[in-house]
Amino acid sequence: MHRIGYLLPDRFQVMALATQAVFEFANLAARERVYGVENYSLAGGEVAPSVGTRVPTRALTSRTAVDTWLVAGTLAPLRMAADAPLVQALGRAAPRARRVAGLCTGAFLLADAGLLDQRRATTHWNWAEAMQQRHPAIQVEPDRIFITDGPFWTSAGMTAELDLALGLVEKDLGADAARAVARGLVMPQRRSGGQSQHSELLQMAPRSDRIQQVLEYARAHLAAPLSVEQLAEVAHLSPRQFSRVFAAETGQSPAKAVERLRLEAARLMVERSRHPLEVVARETGFRDARHLREVFLRGFGVPPQVVRRAARGTD
Repeated sequence: MHRIGYLLPDRFQVMALATQAVFEFANLAARERVYGVENYSLAGGEVAPSVGTRVPTRALTSRTAVDTWLVAGTLAPLRMAADAPLVQALGRAAPRARRVAGLCTGAFLLADAGLLDQRRATTHWNWAEAMQQRHPAIQVEPDRIFITDGPFWTSAGMTAELDLALGLVEKDLGADAARAVARGLVMPQRRSGGQSQHSELLQMAPRSDRIQQVLEYARAHLAAPLSVEQLAEVAHLSPRQFSRVFAAETGQSPAKAVERLRLEAARLMVERSRHPLEVVARETGFRDARHLREVFLRGFGVPPQVVRRAARGTD
């Protein structure tokens, strides 16, 4: 049985507890108790989360033995990381475990314990710059859902913690088990670690359902030409009126928005598949692999081959 230990600092962000459902459903899918889950804190007893009821924990001691540590974060990670006894306790416990994961800003505790030096890591996008400044020896990648570097796993914020937990299950039990857990949790998809934390649809955030519908139509038909005339027809507007309304709601032209959606889709295909770049370009609406490379360089500063190699490094 895999023993999962949750290290909960005071005022830990409550989303961390949601990941325990991943291991619960893994047991259901396996029809046996593959995972055992226990909560720990430095002193034991009840620990207050960021919101809700206090959580009972066991004391972390030199005799505590777990297979995997999941370290919860807080909404004030710099204050949490300044808790020297907690950092030191994690530093002593980590070598006795097979792997250690920092959930969201829990990565700050791993970093302050010296566990992430000379490694790749991520955290909530809002705190990535602060982590990089605090720990220049870490290669912080703010635009990742989760990262695995050796025995150390770190995740982006909030719901990305579920993706990391699913990644642990996939590592232990295989892809079929992870898919079964994702279905049980009614997750729309299991996001790979290399996937971006940000969604272009969310960033554009149109005000009206009409323009939102156009964006969703575009994302579902990226291989099509997607001219202004075609998109205006979806919105039931004239091309001129559509272009004006679209720019007012999204801050950009329809052509630029479509390119961003295509680039997001192409990046996911590059990261998560082994399709040749010609296939990726065709499926996401680029003219050819050369055009795809040009847009990658403009959007990310690197060609798609570099993005693919970096994504495979997270497995």
